Amino acid sequence: MSDLTWQKSSFSDGAGPNCVELAAAGNGIRIRESDEPEAVIRTTPAALGALIRAVKAGRLDHTL
Repeated sequence: MSDLTWQKSSFSDGAGPNCVELAAAGNGIRIRESDEPEAVIRTTPAALGALIRAVKAGRLDHTL
């Protein structure tokens, strides 16, 4: 996985190590937190898009 190019969110201010990073891979998308780079989640563009839309719409707020 060292050949992946990781990108931080544009909302990261660089002040701390806790940033979400994404990398495109041939068979999907990888997601990790910068302070635990060995813990990587694999997903597809469709699944990540569905999660982002659900968060933006507030459909997950009731789980808190």
